[in-house]
Amino acid sequence: MSKILIIEDEIGISNFLTQGLEEEGYDIVVANNGLTGLELALNSGADLILLDWMLPKMPGIEVCKKIREKNKIVPILFLTARDTIQETIEGLKEGANDYIKKPFSFEELLERIKIHFRNSASEEILTLGNIKIDLAKHEVLCDGKIVSFTQREYELFTYLVKNKGRVCTRTEIIEKVWNIYFEYDTGVIDVFMNSIRKKLNINKDNDCVKTIRGVGYIANDI
Repeated sequence: MSKILIIEDEIGISNFLTQGLEEEGYDIVVANNGLTGLELALNSGADLILLDWMLPKMPGIEVCKKIREKNKIVPILFLTARDTIQETIEGLKEGANDYIKKPFSFEELLERIKIHFRNSASEEILTLGNIKIDLAKHEVLCDGKIVSFTQREYELFTYLVKNKGRVCTRTEIIEKVWNIYFEYDTGVIDVFMNSIRKKLNINKDNDCVKTIRGVGYIANDI
């Protein structure tokens, strides 16, 4: 299930979008100000972001800029009543993928969301050093050779690479990858990580996915 983050301070609009998109099968997360939206954008694992331009606490354009400093991939769609050419250009320069003027039809928004998901699925390749993840083909390649992962190994490794440069806690991984929202033995993650390291032939003490003792894991290019 794809996750969409809605950053919108008008409660009526966010409720309307939440209901409509949930009915279409999307997992929805909502923030009603820029600061909370930025935090969720960086930590919720959202697959697409709907971002209002005018927001309390931090304007949408600043939120977009800060997201792009950490995440170059997630599609960002501005939802705004502001429609001057200069503002459109500014938004695109800061990394927005699309720009939808209020008021808009839900059908148009839905089609644009689907287009961005199709584009992401067909074009997106994640990299981590000499390792590549082809999301369209659901393949992990190391030095150009396909590595055979189980579904859970693939989901875990892909989550870490999507969040490259940020420590992912074991509890977070259980919630986001395992989709379990209660106390669970997070030690199972270590078992999967050992298998992933073995298949990728990477060293546990000095590799592209480091263990942060007592916390979780972080993926970094080396």
